[in-house]
Amino acid sequence: MFAKDHLPPHFHAKYGEFIGVLDIESSELKEGKLPRRALRLVQDWAELHKAELYKNWEEAQNNTPNFSKIKPLN
Repeated sequence: MFAKDHLPPHFHAKYGEFIGVLDIESSELKEGKLPRRALRLVQDWAELHKAELYKNWEEAQNNTPNFSKIKPLN
């Protein structure tokens, strides 16, 4: 996530040279490209951590955001 980023609430995911932008609510890929397997893993992770993603999104709207680290998939 980036501070003061545009709506709708979203996050950025990077896998190798691929970068995707995913909607927090739907976990849908909105921009960019990720390999199918990586996309599914990111979507699974996003569903598990939706509340934390929204909390970080709200924090990102502040002038000095304090992002919380979100655990990766195991």
